[in-house]
Amino acid sequence: MQRRELIDWLICPDPGPLLAAADRRRRELHGDAVELRAIVELSSHCRCDCLYCGLRRSRRGFRRFRLGPEQALATVREAARGAGTVVLQAGEDLRLDEARVSALCAGVRAAGDSALTLSLGERPRASWARWRAAGADRYLLKLETASPRLYARLRPGHALADRLGALETLRELGYQVGTGNLVGLPGQGAEELADDLLLLQRLDPEMIAIGPFLPHPSTPLAGAPAPRLLDLTLRCLALARLLLPRAHLPATTALGALLRGGRELGLAAGANVLMEDVTPLAFRRRYELYPGRALVEEPLALRRPRLDARLRELGRRLASGRGDALPRALHPPASGGPA
Repeated sequence: MQRRELIDWLICPDPGPLLAAADRRRRELHGDAVELRAIVELSSHCRCDCLYCGLRRSRRGFRRFRLGPEQALATVREAARGAGTVVLQAGEDLRLDEARVSALCAGVRAAGDSALTLSLGERPRASWARWRAAGADRYLLKLETASPRLYARLRPGHALADRLGALETLRELGYQVGTGNLVGLPGQGAEELADDLLLLQRLDPEMIAIGPFLPHPSTPLAGAPAPRLLDLTLRCLALARLLLPRAHLPATTALGALLRGGRELGLAAGANVLMEDVTPLAFRRRYELYPGRALVEEPLALRRPRLDARLRELGRRLASGRGDALPRALHPPASGGPA
């Protein structure tokens, strides 16, 4: 699809044909299985001062945390027992150094055959290489926006070109790469969202995380929610599925925070992944990326049957296995839009 066609789908009165086409394309390539990712949040400390994030460096008045090595390892093992992929996530906390993260990578490897995704921000190439050697399979590093101007405003002291270079480095090191954008940022319209999607198509990542921007009340962007936020997020998900059919697309936890049943709507718009947080509840409450996050205390192994039952009501089911990316050569990006 060309830029004009993407814009038209983002603003047209009826997105029904778009969402249906994305759901068909998802079924053709990925079937009805939904991949499960277990998220472990290691630290709420961050060196960055992004305007949109509740973990921003200059935010005061909340208790940050950093999981101790033993507690982190125990949580990682629980995650590996419950899901085909473990995601280790944190703010850009340099106390999570090469040795500490490498030990957690080894812990995932020892716990079974789960894949391991890291989402720890921009790091030196040497750190990424060491973690890859220690067993990390994937790395998630979101773009947030394809606009260099908007990126520089939202992430003071950072440049979009550096983020793109980091994604290239990760791919050179052999990671399956994940990235994505936020929908509803101040100053972002249909044209900017179309540019986001075209950049994602050029990057051709293995995973694309597209979520709604939910302004945290303790950030400079508090009180700046976008109109049509759910609608636009679902349209972007659907367009991403058509542009990049082989990619894994999560129905993000932010969709669930935006609307009860939001994740189910995401699954119907082309998504094929669910993310479940397994961070100990006392710490999860203090990982305040955005308001309204789900706080389920039940261990993931006990959540699985309920998740599977709910998915079967929707004609879907939980997948088994690691959920690796489909081969790029077999599934090139689509060129056309909905029929």
